[in-house]
Amino acid sequence: MAGVRRRDRRGRGLRGPLTPPRAPISRTRAERFDDLVADEVRRLGRRWDRELAQVEFAVEDVPLIGDDDEGPVPLSATEAGEPGEPVRIVVYRRPVEARADDDAETTRLVRDLLVEEIADLLGLSPESVDPSYDSPDD
Repeated sequence: MAGVRRRDRRGRGLRGPLTPPRAPISRTRAERFDDLVADEVRRLGRRWDRELAQVEFAVEDVPLIGDDDEGPVPLSATEAGEPGEPVRIVVYRRPVEARADDDAETTRLVRDLLVEEIADLLGLSPESVDPSYDSPDD
């Protein structure tokens, strides 16, 4: 058996995960991003529960872009529902993460995107949807 490499070189057995599965550090970036969007939707839903009852929120990795699409990659979108289906607000994870420098900026960007999409859907200003909204023009 000369030349066969073994993974368990020191006889300690196979190692398990370094952190418990429920620890925040063991969550993937995609799972943490989903949690961030869900937290913001819950926060906004406390104020706009009735108006958002028929709205579905989703996270997708990237938007579908056609060959003839020009301009910046969208960070979020509102998709009109078919008859009998809810309107869908989608946040695109990869473009948002690429735009943000750190976790705090990702949080702010997700908050602002959701506020802008909800404001557009309800025909209101972003400041009236969430008074803590910072206009990008500032």
